[in-house]
Amino acid sequence: MKKKIVIFAFQGELMCFAHALLNAIDLKEQGHEVKLVIEGSATGLIGTLNEKGTPFHALYRRVITEEILAGVCKACAGKTDSLFAAEKQDLTLLSEMNGHPGFSTWLKKGYEIITL
Repeated sequence: MKKKIVIFAFQGELMCFAHALLNAIDLKEQGHEVKLVIEGSATGLIGTLNEKGTPFHALYRRVITEEILAGVCKACAGKTDSLFAAEKQDLTLLSEMNGHPGFSTWLKKGYEIITL
């Protein structure tokens, strides 16, 4: 059964975030409709992950090119000094809930929410 799943990645520790990338790709490969939202301290990784040679760069670029990445929390990107990196990469900034992406937005669209 195909599901609609959104993964909210909050953890700014690279190894934890890598699992969000891996699972998002795997779920898509298994036929699910999947989106990834980068939130919290994980927003601080987007500048580094976009640099070639960085561990998990290829996975990061893949979620972008395969349109799995829904966007980045605007407020948290501002707090982690990565707002410029998000804008430079042309990433969607999500801010519908007082500057943050809201779970309710995804629930209304029929998505199951997973947080990491």
